[in-house]
Amino acid sequence: MSHTAHTGTTPVSPEEHEKQIHDLRSVLEVSRELSATNDLTPLLQKVEHAALKVLECERATVFLYDREQNELYSRMATGVDEIRFSADLGIAGEVVRTGEIINVPDAYADPRFNPEIDQKTGFRTRNMVTFPLIGFDRSIVGVLQVLNKHSGDFDPWDHELVKTFGAQVGVAVQRQLLLEHYAEKQRIERDLNIARKIQKGLLPQEDANVEGFDIAGWNKPADETGGDCYDFLALPDGSLAVTIADATGHGIGPALMIAECRALFRATTSLSQDLSEVTTRVNNLLCEDLPDDRFVTAFFGLLLPKAETLAYLSAGHGPLIKYTRADDRIEERRANGPPLGIMPDMSWSNPEAFKMAPGDMMILVTDGFFEWQNAEQEQFGTERIFEIIRKHRDRPCTEIIKHLHEAVVAFAGDRPQDDDLTAVIIKKL
Repeated sequence: MSHTAHTGTTPVSPEEHEKQIHDLRSVLEVSRELSATNDLTPLLQKVEHAALKVLECERATVFLYDREQNELYSRMATGVDEIRFSADLGIAGEVVRTGEIINVPDAYADPRFNPEIDQKTGFRTRNMVTFPLIGFDRSIVGVLQVLNKHSGDFDPWDHELVKTFGAQVGVAVQRQLLLEHYAEKQRIERDLNIARKIQKGLLPQEDANVEGFDIAGWNKPADETGGDCYDFLALPDGSLAVTIADATGHGIGPALMIAECRALFRATTSLSQDLSEVTTRVNNLLCEDLPDDRFVTAFFGLLLPKAETLAYLSAGHGPLIKYTRADDRIEERRANGPPLGIMPDMSWSNPEAFKMAPGDMMILVTDGFFEWQNAEQEQFGTERIFEIIRKHRDRPCTEIIKHLHEAVVAFAGDRPQDDDLTAVIIKKL
């Protein structure tokens, strides 16, 4: 009894029929192996080795498709280092664009072929088949390129085989890419949670307790971690070191910058209470560590309770809002010098002194408050801050900050918080 199999409409011999059955079984076996692999790199290794065996060729390379960058890249390739190139280029790029199988019988006669890899490795490509790897949602997740058929050219049966092979591999690769992306997202979220807990732990756990004064601080980052901070440090002589600082940007990088700034201020203030000296030291140390395009604005203050005075220096941080209760006057004070981390050996002028009478306040906010815009792209501004201060001047500092936050949120409406919010208020009782 004779056996006849068909590739399209072409009959095949019994020997070819048996080979085709064997090839399909090999593809099925590959599918089983792929479903049991839970790591992308071993998965790609299995795919490439299976392609060498099933398609009887010398070399195979999986190129994954980076849709966001519109690039193809290989995690690994038999005999070749990692490769990355635009999906607008070459035969592999054309497969991504068209979704079609491309059979090249003579590589060097095809103008789309790039001989650069051959030149680097000493390998010579005779012929190749490049075919898409199709995911379960019918999207192209990559291409597989097989080179140099052991016996002649790639034939129509190879085309049928790569269709099945490409679909099986594409689903497995897409599944693993999604799992890898999910695992990476989970890892990042865990790291961010740790960073958020650490940063939250660096903020004062309670407001400063200084006789004769009401002092409050508050912070809300725009992301999981922020580039703002405030701090209170009680010193042995009864004075209180006060800091509010804002690093450029928000997120993990600025959070690290601001944590260093806080630690440096604490350490240097413990050694000296000369604010000019402290600011210069902190600036020089930050200049050694920060990238050229990064800086920190900071307010460094010393509250002297017995003298009822707040001495301070501002390195690029402003406006500083002084409220005098006796004449209901608000005064904006500018920074005393440039931000920290820009240029070493900078000097700041002598600290200013605010002799505080009952009801007087120093209000310190970061630019996330007054720069927050509404739907009409109008900023909240400082005048609205002044109104809230006057309206709630007799309330505790924590309530003034609460009203300030509520007001800016109501003003912004549906516009999201794009920058960190930090506020410190010092009031003489």
